[in-house]
Amino acid sequence: VQLQASGGGLVQAGESLRLSCEASGSILKNGAITWFRQAPGKEREGVICISSSGDYSYYIDSVKGRFTVPRDNDKNTVYLQMNSLKPDDTAVYYCATRKYRCSRDWGAMLYRGNGTQVTVSS
Repeated sequence: VQLQASGGGLVQAGESLRLSCEASGSILKNGAITWFRQAPGKEREGVICISSSGDYSYYIDSVKGRFTVPRDNDKNTVYLQMNSLKPDDTAVYYCATRKYRCSRDWGAMLYRGNGTQVTVSS
């Protein structure tokens, strides 16, 4: 099973971007998906999670109201919809999943994807 994150790029502050996380199997259907990010010189941190029942957990207050995690189970894909982007959102973004319940712990993930770079210019 693999997770493939994509969709990163360079955007200006205030713009939107949607990242994709595609699974090679159907693991996302009953999984909690956490998006992580790692900014230059900083440790990787959990950003936002959606549980298997659709409940959100926000690990960074500044993304509340701006980031969501739409799911498309038919496509084995989840997304990170990022609106009103800020320069502080610049980071490499990763998706990861574990069964049912959310976690912000990278080590607790069952499957971890590659990263995709998001750069927000001011």
